[in-house]
Formats: sequence, C-alpha cells, structure tokens
Amino acid sequence: MNDFFGKTYWLIGASEGLGRALAKRLDAQGAHLILSARNTERLDSLRAELSNATVLALDVTDVDEVRQAAQVAGDVDGGIYNVGTYEPMRTTAWDSETALTMADVNFTGAMRVLGEVVPAMVARDRGDITLIGSLAGYRGLPASIGYAASKAAVVSLAETMRFDLRGTGIVVRLVNPGFIKTRLTRKNTFRMPMLMTPEDAADRVIKAMSKRRFRTDFPAPFSWAIRALAMLPDWLVYRGK
Repeated sequence: MNDFFGKTYWLIGASEGLGRALAKRLDAQGAHLILSARNTERLDSLRAELSNATVLALDVTDVDEVRQAAQVAGDVDGGIYNVGTYEPMRTTAWDSETALTMADVNFTGAMRVLGEVVPAMVARDRGDITLIGSLAGYRGLPASIGYAASKAAVVSLAETMRFDLRGTGIVVRLVNPGFIKTRLTRKNTFRMPMLMTPEDAADRVIKAMSKRRFRTDFPAPFSWAIRALAMLPDWLVYRGK
C-alpha cells in the first residue's frame, strides 16, 4: 500500500477539475506536491489552499520547457500525468489544428514528460507513475477525432511500460475515468451516463494510487459496458453502416 506522507509527487495538469481535487486529496495525506499546468494564476490559487506545494508552470507541448521543468522538479517519488484537452469533433468536420493539439497535449506531452522522469527512476530502481487515461481509449467513438485516439495511445503506452518495468521498483498505474463534470465535458450536448464530480473522481484515483494494481476503470457499471463494447466484433458494432 502506498503511503503518501512525506513523498514528493509531480502533478501535471493540476489547475482544474480532477487535477485540482486530486492535489487537495494528496495534500491532506501529507504529500509534498509540485503543481504544473500552463495557467500560473490558477496554480497559485491552488497552492494557497494547500499546506505543502510548489508551483512549476509548464506547457507539455514544449520539449525545452519540459526538460527544464524536470530539472527543477528533481528526483520525485511519483509522477501523475493528468493533462488533457478535448473538443468534440466528427470526421466530417475535421479541424486538423484542433485534432493535432489534442494528440499533442493528451499523448505526446506524456511522452515528453515521461522521457525526462522515467530514466531517473530506472537508474535508482524506484518510482511511482500514474497515467490518467479515459474509458474513451478503449474503442473508437463518434465525434471523438483526436481525443479517443490520443487516450487509446495513453492506454497502450501504460500497458507497454507495465510490461517493461515489471520486476523493478517502479510502479506503473493506469486510471481510466468515465465522464467527470468539468469545463471540458460541458462541451458535450449528449447525455453523459454516471457523470461524476471531480471530488468523487479524485477519491477513486487516490484509492487506485494506494495499491500496486495496474489498471483501474470507473465508474462501474458504465466502465464494464465500455470494456464490453471494446470486445464486440466489428460487424456488430458497425452494423448497418
């Protein structure tokens, strides 16, 4: 079981929603937090609510910024990649700039950060990595150009890391939430089953981080339905198309 007290966690994507709620949960358990996001003002306001946190502004799409931030952060006990951006988009209304931004922030940004953090953890054979994916990463979904594909890449990345780092002192963890009530999901015009508050979602993430279990999907039974959909044959999913 993970004991957060006295450990340093680099929380990337801390300024809003799930990240903000997660920072408060970790702070309450005695962790020291390095808070990263692009919005320095929001990070500063969050830091004012916490007992042991520092702000490290960061744009994950800028490799030089990521490298410099990793040097400032130093040898952390754990890293949490919670950065995400989302715009509903159908293939028939393709916007390349927006789609590429989603891919760059949601997936390639994680590759940049992990490329700086993981080698140091491997060298000392110790570390804790939590990647926040999405249930949308399990199957291509309507109006999800950019988003679902980038989250599927995060799922694949976590699975590969789990294979490669088993037997080491590094824990790799994948957490896939469903719909969380944030400024991003407010863009949706459809009904979102089992919509959760950021605080409820943060409680689920903390529970997952307290264990060495690799994969956590929530909420049930919505997550079960999504996983079942991913296993259905294509002829059934796309029937009538």
